[in-house]
Amino acid sequence: MTQRKITAAELAELVGGRLRGDGATLIERVASLDAAGEGEIAFVENQRAAERAAKSGASCLIVPAGVECRAPACIEAENPKLAFALVAAALHPRKRPAPGVDATAWVAADARIAMSAYIGPYVRIGAGAVIGERVEVHDGASIGAKVQVGDDCVIHPNVVIYDDVAIGNRVVLHAGVVIGADGFGFVRAADGYHKFPQLGTVIIEDDVEIGANTCVDRGALGATRIGRGTKIDNLVQIAHNVQIGARVVIAAQTGISGSTVIEDDCVIGGQVGMGDHARVQCGAVIGSKAGILPGKIVRAGAVVWGIPARPLDEYKRLNALWGRLPEMRAEIEEIRRKLRELEERAQDATRD
Repeated sequence: MTQRKITAAELAELVGGRLRGDGATLIERVASLDAAGEGEIAFVENQRAAERAAKSGASCLIVPAGVECRAPACIEAENPKLAFALVAAALHPRKRPAPGVDATAWVAADARIAMSAYIGPYVRIGAGAVIGERVEVHDGASIGAKVQVGDDCVIHPNVVIYDDVAIGNRVVLHAGVVIGADGFGFVRAADGYHKFPQLGTVIIEDDVEIGANTCVDRGALGATRIGRGTKIDNLVQIAHNVQIGARVVIAAQTGISGSTVIEDDCVIGGQVGMGDHARVQCGAVIGSKAGILPGKIVRAGAVVWGIPARPLDEYKRLNALWGRLPEMRAEIEEIRRKLRELEERAQDATRD
């Protein structure tokens, strides 16, 4: 990361916030609220953090409207966390490598690489591949035949992109990502398993970011698709023919089975498991470790949790009951004991 110095007034203009205090205050770094010092900017997300803000040594604070600020400069913003992210990008722009192809890289004769692209050491680029403007392909990455990579993408070390995959603009693939491997498709026969054809592709749309060691399998006969603006964490498995919409967020260690559809603006927690052919409708939220059964439909805007996944309010009620199971069992045993005593007394009374 490179580093710049920007005045508080310029930062306020950048984020569309309202400046309070000394606009000429120079800011050169972002920092946490508790650790910030001179020349640094931090943010206050809500009223609960106001006491900590009063003790902060930051030269500038980004605060919600109405929060008291004793720093030399303050910026009121509607969404302080978002404003802080924009400020961080301005103060710490990522250093881009100089364009060119490293001498150790292997590039097919008919591959087309933009003059502004960077191809790092030991990269392999297959026949007919197209690499767009200002793309970075870092150490040891492998790009297969006929792969198309759009403009301003960053492909980190040891990424593997199989043949015939299409990647849009401003896509970031972190280290160890595998795009376009065969899906887990087999047909059982008397003599064992036979591989079902895995002849499709993967289409990754613009502004997608995929975390380290995540795998996106190619479609069996069609395409696996990741929609525009979707962000996927580390160690996620996306199976063949999965369709993921725009602006979806998927946390780490989630596994999504084949032909599942996740519509726009959904939020998927960590370690979620989805059976095949499930559908998650627009805006739904799936809590961490939830299990979605094969073919299950999660309705638009729903918030679900648990295994199997169920509405959050129902899950909370059941969870409260599960915590009382030992006590409830003891109560049931006591009721049974008293019933046996009553039955024995009734039998004695009948004999008398």
